[in-house]
Amino acid sequence: MPQYYLIVPASGLGKRMNANLPKQYLKLDNGLSVLEQTLQTLLNIKKIKGCVIALSDQDTHFAKSSFHKHPKILATVQGGKERFHSVFSALEKINTFANDDDWVLVHDAARPCVKAIEVEQLIQDLENHPTGGLLATPIIDTVKQVEDFEAISTLDRSKLWRAQTPQMYRLGILNKALKQVIKDNVNITDEASSIEYLGLKSHITPCSQNNIKITTPEDLDLANFYLRNSAE
Repeated sequence: MPQYYLIVPASGLGKRMNANLPKQYLKLDNGLSVLEQTLQTLLNIKKIKGCVIALSDQDTHFAKSSFHKHPKILATVQGGKERFHSVFSALEKINTFANDDDWVLVHDAARPCVKAIEVEQLIQDLENHPTGGLLATPIIDTVKQVEDFEAISTLDRSKLWRAQTPQMYRLGILNKALKQVIKDNVNITDEASSIEYLGLKSHITPCSQNNIKITTPEDLDLANFYLRNSAE
C-alpha cells in the first residue's frame, strides 16, 4: 500500500508582514504559532506517515517548538532560494526511504486554517489517480485581463480556480517534474505548475475559502477569526 508523506516549506521570511519574526512563527490567538497550528492539523491525519520541514539556515525558532520532537517529524532540511527549491530539498530526503508510488502532500506553512476533513477528501479523491492533484477554490469575482492599468477583456471565471494547498502527487512524478523545471531554469509557484510543465493534468478537489495564506497583518486577523469559529 502506498504511504503518505508531508512536506512543509517553512523557510520564508514573510517581509510583507512587517514583523520581527518570520510569519510562520507569529502567534495566533490560541497560543500556537502559525506553523504549529498547521502541523497540529496535518499531523493528526492518520494516513500521513511522516513529515519533512524545510527551514531557513538561519532558523532558530523551530528547535524551541513543542513540535520539534513530534514523532511524525522525520527530518528538517535547509530551504532553498525559491519555494520549489525548498520542496525539492525535502523531496530528496523522502527519496531515501520512500517509493515512487508513495504520495507526497506539500502544504504551505502559512496556511494554518486548512481543514483536516478537506485534506482527507483530497486523499480519498486521489487514491487511485496516476498523478495527483490539489485543493482549490472556484473564483467567484469577475476577473479582468489588464494592460497598463486598462481592462481589455473579461475572463471566463467558470474555468478559473484559485490553487490552494496541500498539493498531492506521486513521489516519482513530482521528483521528475521538479528536477525538470530546475534543470530548465523555469520559475514556478506551486507543484501543480511543475506537473503541467511535464504535460500532465492535476485533479481538483474543492475546498472552502477558509484555507487562506497569511501574507499581510490583516490575514493574521482573518485566520484567527476562522480558527475561532471552527472551534465553536
